[in-house]
Amino acid sequence: MMAAPAQEGTLVGLCDGEIDTKRHQTSYLTNKVGGQPDWLPGIPRLSPRCGRCGAPLLHVVQVYCPLDVSPYHRHLHLFACPGAECSSGAECWRVLRSQCLEAEVAAAAARTPSRPPPAQEAPLAATDWCDTADDWGMEEEDGWGGGGGVKKDSQVQEEAAAPEADAAGGSDVSSCLQGLSLGESPEDVPVPVPVLRPFFVSVVEEADLGGEEDDLQHAQKLLKEYERREGVTVGELEDGEGGGGEEKYEKTRARHGDAVFSRFMKRISLCPQQILRYCRGGKPLFISEPPSNMAQVVPACGSCGGSRTFELQLMPALVSLLQRKDGAEAQLEFGTVLVYTCRTSCWTAGSGSGSAVDEFCFIQTDPDQKFFK
Repeated sequence: MMAAPAQEGTLVGLCDGEIDTKRHQTSYLTNKVGGQPDWLPGIPRLSPRCGRCGAPLLHVVQVYCPLDVSPYHRHLHLFACPGAECSSGAECWRVLRSQCLEAEVAAAAARTPSRPPPAQEAPLAATDWCDTADDWGMEEEDGWGGGGGVKKDSQVQEEAAAPEADAAGGSDVSSCLQGLSLGESPEDVPVPVPVLRPFFVSVVEEADLGGEEDDLQHAQKLLKEYERREGVTVGELEDGEGGGGEEKYEKTRARHGDAVFSRFMKRISLCPQQILRYCRGGKPLFISEPPSNMAQVVPACGSCGGSRTFELQLMPALVSLLQRKDGAEAQLEFGTVLVYTCRTSCWTAGSGSGSAVDEFCFIQTDPDQKFFK
């Protein structure tokens, strides 16, 4: 498989409202935060666990991200451990990539009995990832995406699967209760997988963010507040050519040690509420100084042995949305999570070709909790 070309421009993900599961249906075509993962047809349902403490991982983000040069539907799922001591460790996160052909989607739909769809609210506005990608946000009423090479499949298979899953879940609980005795230890009882409150995600081109006067004024206000709080002038950090500017930069860097963080803040200042950035083959936006050997830090693809490339990153504003549905604290904190995927997006075609492929993520913490001061 040939390497996919780099994404032109950066796409910014925004929270687009909470998903009411009684009124809204999600599928593998939905881009969302939290909730239960919607797996592509033919992909085994996985329940990953933390590599450090063994706890079930929370489903954090689901992204439908087909590539222009590929015939595959394509998914990325990010999972993380809710433990307070685990969220900053790479072994406590998992990134799973899955793919399937349109023929596999059609075959799965043909095997699934149809049911009348539930009432839907008006779709939320969203734009495309790329020409062949589906919208972020709620599904369209007719069940098909417009303007792209990949069409949106009807979601009846998921509707039909939902009651079956509920029934299966009820039967599992019943069997567990029947098998319990008063002398059994709590460790013998199956641990329920925690679920985060689900939110739709919409997307905008980062290049379009500079066009609104209100956004610009808001960005300037944020920059001034940051400069006043940190005692640093962001403009000085971006100075560049000539000895004077370089000297200012070095003095400021030595005094505050946060030149990278300042650039991070300046870049996101037009849209500080962004929760995700997508630019496959582009450059990540680091929140703190990255390792000098970053190319060596990112391992080769565990499936084909080829190199990996940057694809997306989670942003600090996402942390406030990560709330468990049972009311317990998620305890997930990070500065940014950088996701690197196989450069060729390797996959073996054919029904039942295997499980999702593990990809790599690199976690950077928020330096001195500056972002949330």
